Amino acid sequence: MQENYQYNQIFNAEAINVKGFAKGEYENCVFNNCHFENCSFSNSLFIDCEFNDCNLSMVPLQQTVFRGVQFNHCKMLAMRFDTCQKNGLSVAFNGCMLQQSSFYQAQLPKTRFHQSTLQGVDFTEANLAGAIFSDCNLLQAIFYQTHLEKADFTTAVDYSINPESNRIAKAKFAATGLAGLLHKYSIVIT
Repeated sequence: MQENYQYNQIFNAEAINVKGFAKGEYENCVFNNCHFENCSFSNSLFIDCEFNDCNLSMVPLQQTVFRGVQFNHCKMLAMRFDTCQKNGLSVAFNGCMLQQSSFYQAQLPKTRFHQSTLQGVDFTEANLAGAIFSDCNLLQAIFYQTHLEKADFTTAVDYSINPESNRIAKAKFAATGLAGLLHKYSIVIT
């Protein structure tokens, strides 16, 4: 257990600005309107926590543990989830701006991305089997050797996924999104 253990606490912007963020273990905690500039989450544990309207952009995540963590309406630019603790990574995103971030080789089966902007996100070699991308913008997101079996893209937009370079068996796509699967062939779909 970490030296700094917080259970069932609510943190707001004022508390974080006055006391700063202390590395440690946070269980069943809620963070509201917090700005984590110049903070590091490295070697911290977050279990069953919720981040609401927070700015976590560029926060270092080396060996961070996220289990059962919900991000709601957060700004999360250049986040390196690929440096988190690999075992037990469990997150969900709702209404987040998660641009230019990396999930390289992350194990995220059944992860839910809802109404989020995922532009330029790197999902190379990630396991996203059964993941749901509802109402998400995936412009310039990178899918290469990604496990996408049974993933749901029916309401996602602007994705480009090469079926030959990814595992997509039984993944769901809307007919209007088929161009995102055929992009590599440079054909015109009308």
